[in-house]
Amino acid sequence: MLSRRGFLKAGGLTLFGVGLMGGIPAFIAEAAVENKIVGPYKRKKIMVCIFQRGAMDGLMAVTPFTDKYLQQARPSLFMSAAKKAGQPSLIDLDGMYGLHPSMQSFERLFRENRLAIVHGIGSPNTTRSHFDAQDYMESGTPFDKGTASGWLNRAVGLLGHDALTPFAAVSMTSAMPRSFYGDNPSIAISNLQDFAIQMRGNQAGANAAAKSFEDLYDQTSNGILKQTGRESFEAVKMLQKSDVKNYRPANNVVYPNSALGNSLKQIAQLIKMDVGLEVAFAESNGWDTHFNQGTFNGIFSRNVNDLSNSIVAFWNDLEAYQDDVMVMSMTEFGRTVHQNGTGGTDHGRASCNFILGNGVDGGKVHGKVQPLAVENLEDGRDLAVTTDFRSVFSEVADKHLKIMNDKKLFPGWKGEKIGVMNA
Repeated sequence: MLSRRGFLKAGGLTLFGVGLMGGIPAFIAEAAVENKIVGPYKRKKIMVCIFQRGAMDGLMAVTPFTDKYLQQARPSLFMSAAKKAGQPSLIDLDGMYGLHPSMQSFERLFRENRLAIVHGIGSPNTTRSHFDAQDYMESGTPFDKGTASGWLNRAVGLLGHDALTPFAAVSMTSAMPRSFYGDNPSIAISNLQDFAIQMRGNQAGANAAAKSFEDLYDQTSNGILKQTGRESFEAVKMLQKSDVKNYRPANNVVYPNSALGNSLKQIAQLIKMDVGLEVAFAESNGWDTHFNQGTFNGIFSRNVNDLSNSIVAFWNDLEAYQDDVMVMSMTEFGRTVHQNGTGGTDHGRASCNFILGNGVDGGKVHGKVQPLAVENLEDGRDLAVTTDFRSVFSEVADKHLKIMNDKKLFPGWKGEKIGVMNA
C-alpha cells in the first residue's frame, strides 16, 4: 500500500503550469466533493519567512546612532535620534540603536517584546554576488553550491508528519524559491484567486503529475483516496469553495497595496482556512540601493515602510492565531559602511533581520556590532558578520516548529544558538 508521504513525494500533488487560470482540474474537484470529509485540519505552528531580495542596508534600518564613525562614513545618509522640529528622527529603541522612522509601526511590537532584531547577521561566505549569496542562504549550506535542497524544504521533511497536506509549505511567488527545492511537498501559488500552482517535488513533470491524480481518482473505490489523498482533496475543496476574492481581514486591517502586502494577506487567508499550512514564504524586492538611497524619504524609506506595515497588518489580521505564528525576515547581505559617490551604498557583508512572534525574546537588539572604525570592519569596509544566519534560522525553526535536528536542517553547521527565542 502506498503511504501518504510516498504518494506526495512521488509527485501526486504536483500541479505544473501557470496556465491553470480557470481553477483546479475538474476530476480533482469531483473527487473532493465525492468524498465528503468534514472539518478543518488541526491547528499547527506556522513559520512565515520573508526574503528581502537585493540586500537590505541594516545600518539604515536599525542604526547604531551613537557611533561617530558611522556618522563620518555617511555624511548625507546618517540619521540621528535627536528630536528636531519639523524633521523626522530615528526611533530610539535602547539608547544605542534607532529604528528607521518609516518603520514606526514596528515600535509597538518591539515595546511589547514581540519583535526581536538580530544585528550583524549574515553568511560566513564572503561572496558579494546577489545570486550566489541568495542561493547559499536559501540552501542553508554557504560553502556547498551543489546542495540540491533548500533549508525550508528540509524543514518540511523534519516536521514529523506521516501525512502532509498540499498546503503544508506554500510560497506566494510565481516561481518556486530556492528555499523550497527538494523532495518534500511544497507549492508556489502566485495568486489564490487564479489558483495558478506549481509544485516541485521530485521534478517528475506535468504528464506524470496529471497521471498520478487521474490514477488516484480512478482507484478511489479500493481505498487509495482515503488513505493517501484524504488531506489533499479536502484542502483542495476548502480552497476552491472559499470566497478568496472577497476576503475581509479581521480588526478592519488594511494591507499595503503592494506585492508583499498582497502575499501576506493571502498567507493569512490560508492560515485561517486551517488547510494545514506550516511553512510559508514571501518576497520583498528592491533593496539594492546603489543610487539615491535617501534617508527619511526615498527608495529605502518606501521599502522599509512597506515591509513593516505589511508585517504589522498581517500580525493584526491574525489576532486569534498569534500564538501559532512566527514571522522572520532575511536578506542575502548588507551594504557598505561608507556611502558611495551616488548617494547610495554598495554590496557589503552583515545586515539585520526581524523576528516577530509571542515566543521570541523580543524588545531587544540581539547580536554584536563593534564600533565601526576601519580596524573593526570586514575587509576594511563592511559591517562584520558576527552572527551566522544558521544560528538564528535553526533556533527559530527548532523552538517554534519543534524540529530539533540541526544536522539535517543545516548540514555541516556546528554553531551555537544566540538566544533569540524564549526558553
